[in-house]
Amino acid sequence: MSLREPNSVPGPRVWAVGALCRAVADALDARFNPVSVRGEISGFSRASSGHCYFALKDESGQLRCAMFRRAAGLLDFSPRDGDQVEVRGRLAVYEPRGDLQLVVESLRRAGQGALFEQFLQRKARLEAEGLFDPARKRALPTMPRSIGIVTSLGAAALHDVVTALRRRVPHIPVVLAPAAVQGANAPGELVRALQSLYELTPAVDVILLVRGGGSIEDLWAFNDETLARTIVRSPVPLVSGVGHETDFTIADFCADLRAPTPTAAAELVSAPRDVWLGALDLIEERLGDALGGRLDTLGQRLDQAAGRLGRPSGLVSRQQVRLAHHAQRLRYTVLARRERLTQAPRRIAADFPQKLERAVTQRRDRLERVALRMRLLDPALVLQRGYAWLTDVDGHAIVSARQLGPGDAVKARLADGEVDLTVTPGGATGTRPTPSR
Repeated sequence: MSLREPNSVPGPRVWAVGALCRAVADALDARFNPVSVRGEISGFSRASSGHCYFALKDESGQLRCAMFRRAAGLLDFSPRDGDQVEVRGRLAVYEPRGDLQLVVESLRRAGQGALFEQFLQRKARLEAEGLFDPARKRALPTMPRSIGIVTSLGAAALHDVVTALRRRVPHIPVVLAPAAVQGANAPGELVRALQSLYELTPAVDVILLVRGGGSIEDLWAFNDETLARTIVRSPVPLVSGVGHETDFTIADFCADLRAPTPTAAAELVSAPRDVWLGALDLIEERLGDALGGRLDTLGQRLDQAAGRLGRPSGLVSRQQVRLAHHAQRLRYTVLARRERLTQAPRRIAADFPQKLERAVTQRRDRLERVALRMRLLDPALVLQRGYAWLTDVDGHAIVSARQLGPGDAVKARLADGEVDLTVTPGGATGTRPTPSR
């Protein structure tokens, strides 16, 4: 249906905005779709609905992309700024804004961007030097007396941090060291701002290095190597709250603690005043209870002492009773001892004859046993069984045949006397026996 009036002058067609957007979308769909594009991810974000939004760029252009939840659920990795990817999808026009966008249906890695490659190389080198060592990182003060902030005066992060601190710890002073957080001059300004806080007297107790979110290019100042070394030299704990929760920079790894957002950084160093006031109230209550309990205990002890003490006359009376008791025990002990000493001679006189007779009998039995042993050892008993005791002329005992030779004189002692013998080659000759005395 033509919109021109009869007899009107021919001219360009007048489009409704929505109709033109749809026409352009139809032309794009017919001319290009489906399309595959390769580029570097920038400004990646994932909405609570599950949809993902980002830009795909290269040296000469940039294209807005939307990846809806169904396609995002098929990803086998988490896309990040700086990733080099290949996407497949359909070009479309987002009619409410008239923006050209690529609706991504699939996404896969195609290598990483140059900035991200540089980030990884610098991160690996500084980590090897020990700048990220967890052992050197310090715990945050529980109750800082002052807080230092390094960020841009115009940054939204400054407003968020100040708002959080004013709400939670309005009594703690804050020192701001302004610095650019984006651009070529940002690293140097950030270093100088930190050094100015390091040199403060009195020093702040903790430092917040904060900035809002952005692409990898926007956050590149926080990947500076000089800034990293300056952060490591901080004399007080330093918290990095740069970007959103998914953003990571070299400053995050060097700081004593990384916060997911600037607001979270402020909350980490500022327990709400109400919490501390509540803790003080609880401590006061516990001290009061403890003091009251102690006073009650001491009062009871005082009452017990007063009850035990009573009047001085009562104490004297109790001591007199105890003294009389001890005197009675002493008298009984002396009388019992005297009685035992009196009876001792009578007991000894009565027991003496029996004990003496028993002792004499024991000694007589012992003497008889000794005499029997002596008789059993008498050599004469052995001679009475037919044995002889041989000696030479000098009276030395002969115990072996090798001691004798032919012609030697031998004396043999028998049970009833002695016999003189002479050794011969074939035996011994004897003389008459000599009776034993």
